[in-house]
Amino acid sequence: MRTLNELIDIDGPAWPELSEELGAGAVPVEVLPADPALARASLLQLQVTARSYLGAVVLHCGGLLLDDGWLRVLGSPAADRSRGLPALARANGFPTAFDPGWRPDAGLVVAYDALGGVFALNGARPADSGRPGGPGEMVYFAPDALRWEALGAGHSAWLSWLLSGALDQFYADLRWPGWREEVAELNGDRGLSLHPPLWSAEGRRDVAATSRRAVPMAELLGIAWETGRQFDGADPGFMGAV
Repeated sequence: MRTLNELIDIDGPAWPELSEELGAGAVPVEVLPADPALARASLLQLQVTARSYLGAVVLHCGGLLLDDGWLRVLGSPAADRSRGLPALARANGFPTAFDPGWRPDAGLVVAYDALGGVFALNGARPADSGRPGGPGEMVYFAPDALRWEALGAGHSAWLSWLLSGALDQFYADLRWPGWREEVAELNGDRGLSLHPPLWSAEGRRDVAATSRRAVPMAELLGIAWETGRQFDGADPGFMGAV
């Protein structure tokens, strides 16, 4: 186990580089302020250094809201300025005090989107949790397919990809005229429930024609988890506690 000083006091911290990417990115980003105590406790539990983008996000910001909140990258938010976004520690059920034996078995949930999609970082044995991809690879639970998909990149490359403007292409079939205004009104702990749902033929055919309402993210994830289990007969597993 490494001490907090060993995780923070390192050569080549990632935050200056990431800050530059955040400012120069092709997608609008709101950087939420961090709670320093929560940030340090979370970094210690994760046992990643501030040299990584994951460590930099957890240590230096309360989360990232991309594209007016369409995508929410989890960090260590100050309670009174969180915009409703859960902390990475809460979403992943971190122990209340440092536990050197604790690990996120299925992987680490690192982001959500407004439709109930979940981004996670694979753990050491993703196949044991029924997840695609290799150890340390980013995966996505797609609300239109109700299954996990491997993204072919680690966390740092994934975050740089997001900031490059890739969201327009990634979500090309899941956005509608006026989506930005609808999403901008949501808190970080709420998403949009669509009817007909995205996984139905009707919902996929014309997303713009669906009716949409804001619901708690926990409700949106619960419905996706249960529907995926019924359709595929496979448990999607842990998708975070929001």
